[in-house]
Amino acid sequence: MFTNRKDAGKKLALALKKYRDHNVLVLAIPRGGVEVGYQVAEYLNADFSILISRKLPFPDNPEAGFGAIAEDGSVFIAADAVVWLPREQIERIEKEQVKEINRRIEVLRKGESLPEMAGRAVILVDDGLAMGSTMRAAIMLCRRKKAGRIVVAVPVAGKRISDEVSQIVDEIVVLEMPLNFMAVAQVYENWYDVSDAEVLDIMQRRKR
Repeated sequence: MFTNRKDAGKKLALALKKYRDHNVLVLAIPRGGVEVGYQVAEYLNADFSILISRKLPFPDNPEAGFGAIAEDGSVFIAADAVVWLPREQIERIEKEQVKEINRRIEVLRKGESLPEMAGRAVILVDDGLAMGSTMRAAIMLCRRKKAGRIVVAVPVAGKRISDEVSQIVDEIVVLEMPLNFMAVAQVYENWYDVSDAEVLDIMQRRKR
């Protein structure tokens, strides 16, 4: 159990201590992963930025998703999504999320490009893996940008998703794997939706 995302990030950082002072790049998935990633990057003395990856939500149930799209256009879609939704609808939802991705790049990253990652060890951080779609799209982006080593690090995940993700990265680090895993929020005492303002504050703190 974690008090909050800061606590989770500090604990996750300790689990990644072999990467300390090894010129790694920590990329957090906003908004929930930014505080976690910040704590990891601070402890590892690593470069830090945010990678935008967005869930593709079902039209009638926005909390659930059938895939995700990353900022370079990398798309992960669940194998049976075409059974649930027509292709045209999937494309429309993708376009809607691309608009939000572009907004977040401008607002949260001030329009800056992602750091160069070719040949580098990249640690992808979020506050947890539920379905894992946004993380998979982020992994696809890192592969396309020729990252030398891809590590996924999260405070919590379900065993099935963790096992699946472990097949497509070099390493996965998960602190908590509850037997009855229902949602990321269940391992946090203080859980809330993170705002743009909080992300900007964290990024400003990092620059200082």
